[in-house]
Amino acid sequence: MEGETVSLDPLDARAEVTLAGEAHLLTRLHALSALGLKDLDCLPYSIRVLLENVVRHAGNGVTTEEHVRAVAAWQPNADERAEIPFMPSRVLLQDFTGVPCAVDLAAMRSEVERRGGDPTTINPQVPVDLVIDHSVQVDYYGTHDAYDRNVALEIERNRERYSLLAWAQREFDDFAVVPAGTGIVHQINLEYLSSVVHSREVDGARWAFPDTVVGTDSHTTMINGLGVLGWGVGGIEAEAVMLGRPYFMLLPDVVGVRLTGRLPLGTTTTDLVLTITRLLRRVGVVGRFVEYFGPGLAELSVADRATIANMAPEYGATCGFFPVDERTLDYLVATGRDPRHAELVGDYCRQQGLFRDPGQGDPEYTKVVDFNLGQVEPSMAGPRRPQDLIPLTDVARNFRESLPALATSVGRADTALCSADVCLLGETIETVERFEGEGGAAVGAAGAAAAGEDVPRRPTDAELLENTFTLSDGTVVIAAITSCTNTSNPSVMLAAALLARNAVQRGLKVPPWVKTSTAPGSRVVTSYLERSGLLPHLETLGFHIVGYGCTTCIGNSGPLAAPIVEAIEKDGLCTTSVLSGNRNFEARVHPLVRSNYLASPPLVVAYALAGSVTVDLTEEPLGFDAAGIPVYLVDIWPSEEEVARVVAESVLPEQFKEGYENVTEGDAAWRALEVSGGDLYAWDPDSTYVREPPFVIDLPAEPAPVSDIRGARILGIFGDSVTTDHISPAGSIAVDSPAGRYLEQNGVRPMGFNTYGSRRGNHEVLVRGTFANVRIRNLMLEDKVGGWTVHVPSGEILTIFDAAERYHSEGTALVVLAGKEYGTGSSRDWAAKGPALLGVRAVIAESFERIHRSNLVGMGILPLQFEQGQNAATLGLTGRERIDITGISGGDLVPGGRVRVRAVSEGLEVGFGAIVRLDSPVDAAYYRHGGILPRVLRLIMERDHETA
Repeated sequence: MEGETVSLDPLDARAEVTLAGEAHLLTRLHALSALGLKDLDCLPYSIRVLLENVVRHAGNGVTTEEHVRAVAAWQPNADERAEIPFMPSRVLLQDFTGVPCAVDLAAMRSEVERRGGDPTTINPQVPVDLVIDHSVQVDYYGTHDAYDRNVALEIERNRERYSLLAWAQREFDDFAVVPAGTGIVHQINLEYLSSVVHSREVDGARWAFPDTVVGTDSHTTMINGLGVLGWGVGGIEAEAVMLGRPYFMLLPDVVGVRLTGRLPLGTTTTDLVLTITRLLRRVGVVGRFVEYFGPGLAELSVADRATIANMAPEYGATCGFFPVDERTLDYLVATGRDPRHAELVGDYCRQQGLFRDPGQGDPEYTKVVDFNLGQVEPSMAGPRRPQDLIPLTDVARNFRESLPALATSVGRADTALCSADVCLLGETIETVERFEGEGGAAVGAAGAAAAGEDVPRRPTDAELLENTFTLSDGTVVIAAITSCTNTSNPSVMLAAALLARNAVQRGLKVPPWVKTSTAPGSRVVTSYLERSGLLPHLETLGFHIVGYGCTTCIGNSGPLAAPIVEAIEKDGLCTTSVLSGNRNFEARVHPLVRSNYLASPPLVVAYALAGSVTVDLTEEPLGFDAAGIPVYLVDIWPSEEEVARVVAESVLPEQFKEGYENVTEGDAAWRALEVSGGDLYAWDPDSTYVREPPFVIDLPAEPAPVSDIRGARILGIFGDSVTTDHISPAGSIAVDSPAGRYLEQNGVRPMGFNTYGSRRGNHEVLVRGTFANVRIRNLMLEDKVGGWTVHVPSGEILTIFDAAERYHSEGTALVVLAGKEYGTGSSRDWAAKGPALLGVRAVIAESFERIHRSNLVGMGILPLQFEQGQNAATLGLTGRERIDITGISGGDLVPGGRVRVRAVSEGLEVGFGAIVRLDSPVDAAYYRHGGILPRVLRLIMERDHETA
């Protein structure tokens, strides 16, 4: 029947089967081969999940038989990929990106009300989970009460935002919020939220189908380690999915990574994932699925797999998928899920061809990359990018070789005064407590009570000054066990604790200039650290629990002590952080710390003990014991057998059941939040945290025709690997910045600025923070670093926001020019919303990171790509040109088409073509409507009008 056209009725694929003793309906994938479609066993497992999705939704008015045939006929190396609608079973949010989603949905309700409609039509159509994990900062550390104090400050700093989220939880259907102080979104997703296979009532029948998810954090991919297909999307795309719209995507290429061998002794999963990240960045997997297979899978636990899957954004893939197998079922039971549900998952996946048995043949892949686990060696990544792998033996040399570039990345003159670093004002953490108390934001009963207790604590500034210490280039000033990448993995967390025990037994201490912290991904981590008896050893070295959240990895590292800051400022030092996170982009961890290395948790502890990355841990001692005998890393590194034994004894299913019992209820502080408003959110015009955004206010019923861009000016020219951190910072707000000035004008003192991430519900702050990163380099300016540009034709040097305001007053459109991998990093919708509000009409780059390109389209900004071999430099563009872009108006603009760009300056003219990076007809529709939100709102209003 190969090649025949057979009528396909999705109802033919439905069947009732028994799963774990209960009757379920499902869509039988094997039935499709009987209709002449491709053999299921040839398809990658991730494509099989997509196939089930389109078959189950076929006939819903969007998904068609053609979509089913396109997925079923997937070929490893097709010349063209079809566009398909994907209907995820749920949406995952974290608070930084989730707040804008809640704000936008609330704004859509307000607009529907203004139009005389029913605001409750704006309501999630699929289950939504939001985990608050991005807001906690490391203000307090090195004390037993650090967690209580940090959480108390977090609640007070973010009361308005959290009240909004509590309103959303109350007013929206299927909108669950996991309150602050619980854990990191991806680890909670892995350990609790994910079902792998849903057993759900649909239209009165019990259905079984794969758990699939999109999330507003790029590291949503962690869940791929459990066999759940999911990835990060922009916030505006997530909102469309929440409102019942499919996620439209091109059927992806799938790169298979064949794993063989086993990890050598002395290496960790962190070393493995950093090595894979470098490999796949070199292979080139941007916009592709990666799927892991081969005999090496048997050597990796689900926690190991999740660590690898989590780093998919760092190696550029859409996702890094591990098929369901016996390890998956074991993990479900080990993390406290019902054994009957694990049985259901196994039954369903085996019947559907979604279960991987070691003896099965391998699917077909676009490309196969071989990776021998045995080639991994102890490693770190840095000092600026996660893909820059460095063997442990070369870290000291790497730092010395990188120092000239690091030293010139920012000078004292352009170091911004940041609100999060109150020590720049000559104040200390005690001032934070005093200020919060004066402002009515008490640190909380637990913190206040503990303040007078005789407990271990970090050194005060006075004690630091009394201790003679000398900072130098390479000094470690931040050592943080943080982030979802590693804290979800008991083996590396307990290895760090064992190393700490061994160090304490040898009498080693962490130098006073190192700011230490531990931020587990869930409360279960604390439970097994306590059960193992090892937590006190971490605390002896200063690695107390400071919170359950992203902390240092997202830039919430908190203030450095005043003497440390003064030394860095005085001597222009290039100090270092070492963290077990996944991101180390410029100015992300801390604005004063220029060198940042990613490492496994045990290596974080080791470098805290060493106090500098200039120490070669493979050759030089970490310190000396009481007898003056040198202590080397090899002396205190725990054995593989001991780590495995402690994991087996300390990590129990009961801990997961207890840790996630009543997980959405929150503590007394959460339950005490004041929540105002009913169906409509009660906007406060005086709020500096939550404001009604302008994106859909007074939206015309029909979009205006798209037009050519004429007479535009260049807002900035940026180089390669400009990240969303550069475009839309999440960290501290500089006092003398447009955002800082706005806050002061609205009565907020610098100590209360909080961070850009915490104020994502206020577009006035975020637009002023766009391109405001202190490390961003606008190539229109030779020597100035930060968010500056040249206003043309006046020649004045202004902040990018102030220049954009002036261009707006002159009626001038704006464009941005960039290099390769524009928009890499976190899936921040404000990296597109901000430029849109600045007046940017188009971005012309050498290449785009996947999520950011989609976000630009979602905000009505046209992404254009230079032709191969061309960029701003080769074309001789300086930023002083006027830009015309033609080929947009009328019916000329088509996905993958071409536009003509004309740049004119002082009598000189350069013309060149650019590729239209609207990659699908849906992209083109969103662009013509001015973005996703206007498009979706118009569809909702049309539907309501038709049914009225």
